[in-house]
Amino acid sequence: MQERSLQRISLSTYFLLSGICFSSWASRIPTIKDNFNFSEEQLGNMLMILPASAVIGIPLSGWLVSKYDSRIPQQFAYVFFAISLLLIGFATSLPLLIFALFLFAVSLRILNISINTQSISLQEKFEKRIVGAFHGLWSIGGVVGVLFTTLMLQLNISIQVHFLIVAVFTLLTIFVAYPYLIKNDKAKGGNKFKLEKPNKYIMLLGFMVFLAAICEGGMYDWNGVYFKDVVKEEVFTYGYLLFMVCMSIYRLTIDSLIDYFGMKKLYFLSSFLIMTGVSIAILIPEFWPALIGFCLVGIGVSGLFPMTFILAGKAKKYSTGIVISIIGTYSTVGMFLGPPLIGYLAAYFGLQKAFIVFIIGGFLFIPLTLSVFNHLKKHLE
Repeated sequence: MQERSLQRISLSTYFLLSGICFSSWASRIPTIKDNFNFSEEQLGNMLMILPASAVIGIPLSGWLVSKYDSRIPQQFAYVFFAISLLLIGFATSLPLLIFALFLFAVSLRILNISINTQSISLQEKFEKRIVGAFHGLWSIGGVVGVLFTTLMLQLNISIQVHFLIVAVFTLLTIFVAYPYLIKNDKAKGGNKFKLEKPNKYIMLLGFMVFLAAICEGGMYDWNGVYFKDVVKEEVFTYGYLLFMVCMSIYRLTIDSLIDYFGMKKLYFLSSFLIMTGVSIAILIPEFWPALIGFCLVGIGVSGLFPMTFILAGKAKKYSTGIVISIIGTYSTVGMFLGPPLIGYLAAYFGLQKAFIVFIIGGFLFIPLTLSVFNHLKKHLE
């Protein structure tokens, strides 16, 4: 088998595992909410720990991917990611939960920068687009994770045993896959970030992932709670499951769709689907309408991150790792504002009205898309 094929399989494994671990955590949020008797506002405070902690990983992740081959920080981050998931499951006190979430967030920040840097580097070895497929595998991992969570809930398996299985599986798999990751991908130039006037193109991409993080991250964290508390569905993972299935299907085809329709049209489609899907879930909070609504949102948000990371590869001011780290900072801020904001709004206005934030986020992609592609047009002419 060709070296690049082995590298692609290995990196695909990491994307898949990241999706499994993250969805295992996200789909168990209602369990953690009940275990600690959190109100919506208290849950919002807890969720703020993740993005607030990830801020620490902003300079660290950028420095690591610029100083070392991306596979090195990636491997260490995955080890701590699995350990943190295990700690979340076994947390019996608030301080331990806070520490576990802190470790989870910092590890997630570093591994996200690392695997996306690897994906852009590996793309250079292929003529056909492959970046979207990696994100599709992340979503498939999300589906696997939520399916496994659903099984654990139906079998009445504790969160401790559930997260132990996921953590052990992750640790064993990454040590098998590590030797085949792409090596020597540290950029020779553009590794030093300078404090100066922000680059307009990078800033626009940053705002895009900022909105994507609010919409996608907020849906991860509040989807299950919405189905449990608003739709009144006992098996609260159904909405999350269909949301992830739709994301997976769309992301696996995003590379071909980009070639056929172009990114600009797909950004507009994402905006429309997010606004439409959330509106349906808000206006008709019944099982099937809400399920359809979340499916539309899943399709809408799925292309935002892979398309924006592809556009990040066109930036020439810094190395790929640094650019991804910079726009990833905007993503962290989006995660900082999104889920906690939903929690605070839900405490005062109800969860249905709080979801209007996603509609606003979806709408703002229209002017941002126009700005990004106008900028590209001017600099390519």
